[in-house]
Amino acid sequence: MTKRLVAHIRYIAAVCVSVIGIGLLSADNAYSMGLRSFVALPVEKEGTVVRFSVEHAQDADTDTLISSAAYGMSAKQTLLVGIPYRLSPAGKDRQGDVSVLYRQIVKQQDRYAGTKRFALLGGAIIPTKKERDVALQTGFVYTQFHQRHEVDADVLYQLGTSNRKDSGRYDLSWQYRLLPIERPDWGTVTEINSVIELNGRWQEGNNITHQATIGLQWVQAKWVFEGGVVKDLNNDNELRYLISTRFHF
Repeated sequence: MTKRLVAHIRYIAAVCVSVIGIGLLSADNAYSMGLRSFVALPVEKEGTVVRFSVEHAQDADTDTLISSAAYGMSAKQTLLVGIPYRLSPAGKDRQGDVSVLYRQIVKQQDRYAGTKRFALLGGAIIPTKKERDVALQTGFVYTQFHQRHEVDADVLYQLGTSNRKDSGRYDLSWQYRLLPIERPDWGTVTEINSVIELNGRWQEGNNITHQATIGLQWVQAKWVFEGGVVKDLNNDNELRYLISTRFHF
């Protein structure tokens, strides 16, 4: 691990602490999560969530489909799987590698006014081509939900084996319920959330790319439709568009 990467991790951890501490405090929302990350989503025991998202990179003119699934092994244990596929342009190596993560909630505080969760992540990236190498994954995710606010913070480090380069990512997401202003005492209603995120993507040998994401979520009883715009803040300064739908079983 290079000194530069250590500095990045310290910076990310400091930002996480700052965002978590701003007072958007921790009533659980079964459909809450950020646009760019899947690891914060709570899943009940034997529950399943399937998500399909398409991201269009404007400058590179590429479209990528990311299929994800989460299965609740218990109230505190979740298995998360994701795999990308390049829709366009056509050509070789369109199938990405499979990401497998195990999430263990190690601390949780549930109150009438909200909830706080801290979980550890561990897993691997499994190649779909024999010429690619495995990567090991480790990280954490923290969530605070209170009334109309939710903050999710996650950091994931991917240690490459053999010729695979190390990589990493972070996501800080703030979701705010625009409608309804007040939830009913019982039953479910349609909700509309705004989403603002700060994201980072890094690969060994390159500078970390910081990104800003804004979007909206339309939440129904068993499904969610969401979309947003992603802007690179440095490096290529590319603009991306993201649409996503997920189903809760």
